[in-house]
Amino acid sequence: MPPLALYAHFPWCARKCPYCDFNSHTLRDDGGGALFKAWRAAILADLETALPQIAGRSVGSVFIGGGTPSLLPADELEKLLDALRSRLPFEPEIEITLEANPGTVEVSRLRDNRAAGVTRLSLGIQSFDDGLLARIGRIHNGREARQALEAALARFDRVNVDLMYALPEQSSAQALNDLEIAIASGVRHLSCYCLTVEPNTPFADNPPRDLPDEDAVADMEEAIRARLAGAGFRRYEVSAFAHAGHECRHNLNYWQFGDYLGLGPGAHGKLTTSGGIMREMRHKHPARYLEGAARRDFIQEKHVVGAKDLPFEFMMNALRLTDGVPAAFFAERTGLPLEMVAPQLERARRAGLLDPAQELLRPTPQGMQFLNELLQWFLAER
Repeated sequence: MPPLALYAHFPWCARKCPYCDFNSHTLRDDGGGALFKAWRAAILADLETALPQIAGRSVGSVFIGGGTPSLLPADELEKLLDALRSRLPFEPEIEITLEANPGTVEVSRLRDNRAAGVTRLSLGIQSFDDGLLARIGRIHNGREARQALEAALARFDRVNVDLMYALPEQSSAQALNDLEIAIASGVRHLSCYCLTVEPNTPFADNPPRDLPDEDAVADMEEAIRARLAGAGFRRYEVSAFAHAGHECRHNLNYWQFGDYLGLGPGAHGKLTTSGGIMREMRHKHPARYLEGAARRDFIQEKHVVGAKDLPFEFMMNALRLTDGVPAAFFAERTGLPLEMVAPQLERARRAGLLDPAQELLRPTPQGMQFLNELLQWFLAER
């Protein structure tokens, strides 16, 4: 069986950002903490319902994402992690990540989170520039971002910073200045994302003016990658850069086509079963998910991935990694023979998009640049 990870989705934010298309909702009233207790109880009931699917397997990583799970009171997080440990075997060196918004970070809460077992903090900073943060609707300012990062690094050995570029009216110099502040802090993992206008978001309905054009975005990307390389960060995934040993193990499991159990509103899961690879999605709306807890009714969608679709799903993950994956992973994690995609692999190698080494499935630098085009070759014919 492939490695197993656990994801728990906390769907509430202090305020929904206008560019965000995640399953997140502005927190209007927590009912004096009753909402958080109900969420924790539902997560645990969901897990208990799913336990037969993962019987006998240990968990290598836990990721609590959102939303803004740093809104969760420290005692609720501790109770959640204690309950997870009592129901699932955790591997000795388990990675437990908590996503946090700098506008909700409190030093005392960080200390309590660390004591509860969190080993990795992921800070959604996006920028250190007050003007740019206001343009994208963030609740924190640059000073709060720097303070949160300093506090996180003082308490956690593993910290990730999310930065965005191609923001409204942003110049390359501003994007690089954000990068310099992060590098100077001593952080060892950075995730750098280009702002995209997603459907069904406020930015889609009212697009921000003065977004950088394609050439400016390309220049920013090139400058960001060059500066990070010069600072000892290796690009190990499309948007992720890290010093050696500081890669996000939870996300690596996704990209290596490992298994993961998704709990919480709208959470997605992938589990290898005797009947094939099962994809699941929990009820998306928080109220629907919480109401379903009493009936043990959590699943909104569930299906076995067809053999024709597995090659694309595997490659869509594995080829995001600059190191790729061992070729043997294809058969091990899909149950299909590698020969099934031999023509596509040969075509990609001849085109210079895939490493010629037969024992690896690894994109070349050109393959990373044209990743979407490369992945199209593995789509099933309809």
